[in-house]
Amino acid sequence: MLSKSLIALALTAAGRVIGQLTPSTVYQPPDPTSGYGSSLSASTQWSNLLGNMLWFYEAQRSGRLPSDNRVSWRNDSCLTDGQEYGVDLTGGYYDAGDYIKATYPLAFSIFSVCWGANTYGDGYANANQTAYLDQMLRWGLDWLMKAHPGPNTVYIQAGDDSVDNNYWGGDQDIPSPRPVWQVNSTITGTDIAARMAAAFASCSALYNGFSITPSTSKPAPLSNSTYASTLLNHATQLYSLSQQTPLQTYTTAIPGVDWAYASSSYQDEQALAAVMMSVAATAGGATSSSSPTPQSYLDTATDMWSSDKLNQDVVLNWDSVSPAVPILLTQIASLGNSNLHPSGGSSKWQGESETYLDRVVNENGRGYLTKGGLLWYSGDSDLASLNPAMNAAMLLFTYAPMATSSSKTSQYQGQWDYALGKNPMSAPYVVGSNPNSPTNPHDAKSSGGSDIDNIDTSPVNSTHILYGAAVGGPNSNDQFWNIRSDWPETEVALDYNAPFLTLAAYSVLKATDPPFYTSLAPGVYAEAKPGGMPCDPAFPCKSHGGLSTAAKIVLAVVITVVGLIIAGLLACFLVRAKRGRKRSLL
Repeated sequence: MLSKSLIALALTAAGRVIGQLTPSTVYQPPDPTSGYGSSLSASTQWSNLLGNMLWFYEAQRSGRLPSDNRVSWRNDSCLTDGQEYGVDLTGGYYDAGDYIKATYPLAFSIFSVCWGANTYGDGYANANQTAYLDQMLRWGLDWLMKAHPGPNTVYIQAGDDSVDNNYWGGDQDIPSPRPVWQVNSTITGTDIAARMAAAFASCSALYNGFSITPSTSKPAPLSNSTYASTLLNHATQLYSLSQQTPLQTYTTAIPGVDWAYASSSYQDEQALAAVMMSVAATAGGATSSSSPTPQSYLDTATDMWSSDKLNQDVVLNWDSVSPAVPILLTQIASLGNSNLHPSGGSSKWQGESETYLDRVVNENGRGYLTKGGLLWYSGDSDLASLNPAMNAAMLLFTYAPMATSSSKTSQYQGQWDYALGKNPMSAPYVVGSNPNSPTNPHDAKSSGGSDIDNIDTSPVNSTHILYGAAVGGPNSNDQFWNIRSDWPETEVALDYNAPFLTLAAYSVLKATDPPFYTSLAPGVYAEAKPGGMPCDPAFPCKSHGGLSTAAKIVLAVVITVVGLIIAGLLACFLVRAKRGRKRSLL
């Protein structure tokens, strides 16, 4: 007979696989043609968008799929991940259009979605998508727990990026064996431990039903105090691990690996983790007499904000999280909770938030608007242009209810509209949302092809529609070619979708008009599609007669140097000529 503890463990494991909640009706994405016209109400259109974007995460699942799997063309896959290392790393999500499983970007995505589901949770409820949100989160969180099998161990990645990039095909023949890497108390990875702590803490607060924006919306109704406690336990251990020396990024700790996601810093991760720990600890019942206190976490975060100069003009993405810190602190300061008092109060963090966001809106920082209206950060937007813009839009919409002036909120809509089709291409950059949506995302699973040398033509059109997938986006000239191999523009990823979920949940709750793409008749993208070929890392300009940015810089330098030489020779000639004339006059 099984012991009570084993029965409890089995039930917990089963619950984690299928999620706490069961959908009242099975949602399947409607045909893309439903995203044009006025036959569906605005609320239905927004609900469908939110439902499709959650469906995308189901299409990214790894491991043994449950019986209620909705993606008919997906199969069980990578059932031995971690086995040769004595750890079970099956399950989780493939990070993008390939088959790597990466802890760092997954933890960012989970943090982001839980934050958004706390802020605009009623949107999920109104769309009847709460159960699917629960399943989406648990599939990721349960794998993150596997990647944290002990207090001082974190597994970073399953699969070799260099091997994975040379495979293009279905989920049944993924190359194996698949190596894994870890950090621990000896080989420290400050950033990844803090990032995971923030993710677990963010979701623990959500599953405890603790609202950080009670005046805006209730959290998504996922309350489960047992699960929340488990998440907080992982968060506490990981936060402690993130404080162990030497403080360093995981990519510094383990050099020589071709990391799919190379981290650049750890201080912003520590600050974000401290903020989220204060919230999760309070949600879990901690008070001023607890050790550590919620306030001590907050004090650590605010001290780091100042001492590490985190108020920089950087983007919010999988590698950089500091822009989220002041907005979260503004939310916390607005709660009036006796256990949570960010230093400086609401006015301090409103000011910090608006300093950052006003730069975005007024274009007086690094970011600028393309001619078509897309927020662009050179160096950050080049390989996935929509990601910095949509994360900025999420921050704007999250902060809007707390803005010092209501006039500010009217400026926050443009990026969301751009992504949904109000752009020079007339293309909504979410697969399957409208007849003009991208049809050839850079995704091996849905393409149906297996010829890595001819992925654009084998097959010409993707076999399956990857509903709800946000693609990388257009170039700085607002051009988009819809070419499968052009990964900077057409690849999909977990973190690309994360801000879209929050924006869609907000729209279900607040929008009165339907998504912009409902006004886009079939064929308008085909009319706007640019000629020629892209100019990016997937299609170097030299391959089609153009020059890459680097080549243009070199050419400019050469022309400048040659010009200076010519100018110098001419000046020398004129001086000599003048001297000659003077001598002849003497």
